[in-house]
Amino acid sequence: MTGDNTNQLPLADLHSAAGARFGAFAGWNMPLTYPAGVMKEHLHTREHVGLFDISHMKLFVVSGRGAADLLNRACPLDARALELRQSKYTFFLTDAAGIIDDLIITRLGDERFMVVANAGNAATDEAHLRALAKDFDATIEPLDRVFIAIQGPESADVLEKAGITTNELFFMQGFEPRANWFMSRSGYTGEDGFEIGLPEADARQLLGKLLSDERTMWVGLAARDSLRLEAGLCLHGNDITPDNDPASAGLMWAIPKDLRADGNFIGRAALATILADGAKEKRVGLKPEGRQPVRSGAELFDADGQLIGRVTSGGFGPSAGFPVAMGYVSASLAKAGTRVFADVRGTKVPVDVHSLPFTQHRYRKG
Repeated sequence: MTGDNTNQLPLADLHSAAGARFGAFAGWNMPLTYPAGVMKEHLHTREHVGLFDISHMKLFVVSGRGAADLLNRACPLDARALELRQSKYTFFLTDAAGIIDDLIITRLGDERFMVVANAGNAATDEAHLRALAKDFDATIEPLDRVFIAIQGPESADVLEKAGITTNELFFMQGFEPRANWFMSRSGYTGEDGFEIGLPEADARQLLGKLLSDERTMWVGLAARDSLRLEAGLCLHGNDITPDNDPASAGLMWAIPKDLRADGNFIGRAALATILADGAKEKRVGLKPEGRQPVRSGAELFDADGQLIGRVTSGGFGPSAGFPVAMGYVSASLAKAGTRVFADVRGTKVPVDVHSLPFTQHRYRKG
């Protein structure tokens, strides 16, 4: 099912013992669901604490006198303006302003930064960064860590009970609480939560404590997807790709305004042209009529039968209580409430453009 070249998670034995059903994702053999099932895993995360193994993602430390300059070239970012512990959502862009990958970068010290990259793009990201680093006094160090996410409204309480102090962190902040650990208050669910990278032995010890708390449940990749979709968060490879630019994807909030005109990042000129001309399409939320989900790949049409867009992610939203989707439509049709039609196996299903997110974010901001 997964092939001989599929990477195995360091904690695969724990997932097997928990009854996980595995499947291939981004080159890794990942837990898709556990015996509770997607619906319960999803709702438990919204109500209590969901525990996710995200060790397929990659952590890099970028350090040295030229580290900030390297990151400023690679991303539409002002790395020197980041405060210590501040995390920032950003991207690697092509010369044409296409999104190679979306990332979170955290300032750990004066000349030291943590980069968290997506699993499917880890090799591409590392090669891209190393190629750029030839022109800068900077070192790139990939880390071999177990990476876990603790998500949900009771996450801080559960971690405190396990002996991990959280009250010094707010949303989009990260630090190294002890040797070889990285911890941030962030996540991919729209809930308050944390992501911790740590050595395997430490991870097994911490997980034993976390799972002894009845509020904590293992959650698989399927519910992780429905949670992030309800939260309106992009999945690279689906909702954002090298064929999408930040303006079309509705992600310009992540690019400081002064950098749009004066930044030295790759893709700046192309992005400036897109902004001047206006994006031709926009990423939007989509709410299908009825209970039938509309899946990724479905084409979207206007009332006259003209092709005007496509669905990039879709499924059922257990917390929203209705099917949810995201996709791209012509910019003139991107207003919430606009009705379009999705082609689902030859049937035109009415779909309304919907504001994002579908469920309210509940981050703990300072």
